[in-house]
Amino acid sequence: MNNDPLVFQMNIAKDKPQSYRKDKKKRGCPFCDVANLTDIYQKEDDMIWLKNKYPTLRDTNQTVLIESSDHHGDISIYTKEHNRKLMRFSLACFEKMAANKDYQTVVWYKNYGPHSGGSLIHPHMQIVGLEHEDGYKYIHPNNFEGETLFDENGVEVNIAEHPVQGYTELNINLLTKDSIDLWADWIQSGAKYLLNIMYNGRCDSYNLFFYPREDGGVCAKYITRFEAPPYFVGYKLSQVNDEITLDKEAHRFRKFYDNGSKIN
Repeated sequence: MNNDPLVFQMNIAKDKPQSYRKDKKKRGCPFCDVANLTDIYQKEDDMIWLKNKYPTLRDTNQTVLIESSDHHGDISIYTKEHNRKLMRFSLACFEKMAANKDYQTVVWYKNYGPHSGGSLIHPHMQIVGLEHEDGYKYIHPNNFEGETLFDENGVEVNIAEHPVQGYTELNINLLTKDSIDLWADWIQSGAKYLLNIMYNGRCDSYNLFFYPREDGGVCAKYITRFEAPPYFVGYKLSQVNDEITLDKEAHRFRKFYDNGSKIN
């Protein structure tokens, strides 16, 4: 298998606004300045899908999906109604771009928190068309499988037994497109769980990746962000927690959801 890395264009990246870097001069948030946004593809209420002003990756079309007008918003604190609308809107945008034959693959993901690899605090997702790259070449169907804690009404939720990176990843699988609202509720519960319950609230950052499944569904995968383990950095070897720990996490997450995702 060839390793064809995406080419990062530093001359463009140096001008990007940054929320987290202390050595960068703070500027106003570009996503709050809605009146001056350009190259907008689609808009619904305060959700906006537009071209990325700083396309740092060569041979790609990088787009941004602004989730909300709330500068400090997040999936974990949106109303249930807004989060459901967000998942419907973002899935429709992803499917529209994925249908474009200009791209070999299209990837869709979200960064949250200072350790997520993101640059701006304002809540947003990214949908990126890769012109010559298979964005899923290291991903396998078993990455979406694991110890099931919920499987009803077209949505299956599990703790990954074959994580992409490790150690504990939450898979929220949409199996039928008429179950998007239930899928969105589980995604929201997952964000609350990662940031407040898992690791006793020590996790302040996550990535949320969306993968098209071979059966036509979509897997939403949460990966907590700490320092990446050396086995993954050096060898692309993921690690997974032992069976007892995974089982405990599955039961805790299911109980958390059943209790209305309330944080004590």
